[in-house]
Amino acid sequence: MNYYVIDDLQRAIDRSGRVYDREKIMAAYQLANDAHNGQCRVSGEPYISHPIAVAIILVDLGMDSECIQAALLHDVVEDTDITSEAVEKQFGTDVALLVNGVTKLGKISFTSREEQQAENVRKMLLAMAQDVRVIIIKLADRLHNMRTLRHMRPEKQKEKARETMDIYAPIAQRLGISKIKIELDDLSLKYLEPDAYYDLVEKIALRKSTREEYVEQLVQE
Repeated sequence: MNYYVIDDLQRAIDRSGRVYDREKIMAAYQLANDAHNGQCRVSGEPYISHPIAVAIILVDLGMDSECIQAALLHDVVEDTDITSEAVEKQFGTDVALLVNGVTKLGKISFTSREEQQAENVRKMLLAMAQDVRVIIIKLADRLHNMRTLRHMRPEKQKEKARETMDIYAPIAQRLGISKIKIELDDLSLKYLEPDAYYDLVEKIALRKSTREEYVEQLVQE
C-alpha cells in the first residue's frame, strides 16, 4: 500500500526551492503523528498520511510555513485530544486560527443539497474574509480526499463528488487556482459521470487546452 510519509514532504520542500521553517514544520508533524497514532483511514493506511498529503499539495501551491504547519495539524483539534489552546501555545495565533477555521468548515451539516450549497458558500466566504489560507487548506484537504474516494461506499462517492463539483471546484476557480479546479472537476466526473470520464481518459493524448475545454464542457452540461 502506498501512502505518504514525512520524507515525502521534505522532498517536496526541497523541490520547491523556497525557504520554510523546517523546525516548526517538523514540530507540527511530530505533534500530529503522536496525536493520530493508531488512527487509520478507511483505506487502512495510517491517518497521518492524509495531513502529510495535504501539506505537500500546499507546498506545491507555494503556500507559507504557517499554512504547512496548519495543514499537518488540521484534524488534531477535531479528531484527537489536542486542544486549540495547545496548538496556539506551541505554534502561535496564526496557525491556531487556520486550524480552527478548517475545523469549523468541517463541522457544517445539511439537510438538503440546496441548503448544503448555500451554507457551504456562506461559511467559506466568511472564512475567506478572515484568512484566505483557511479556504486553500480546505481545498487541498478536499483534493486529497477526492484522490482517495475509491475507498468510500458508492453512495458516499457520489455525495462527495457532487459537493466537490458544486462547491469546491468553483471556489478554486474563483481563487484562480486552476490546477486544483481542473483536478477536482476530473475526479468529480469520475464518480458522477463515469462514462464521460473514461471517454476523457481515452482522449488524454489531446493537447492540454483541448482537454481542459472538454472538461469544462462536461461540467457545464
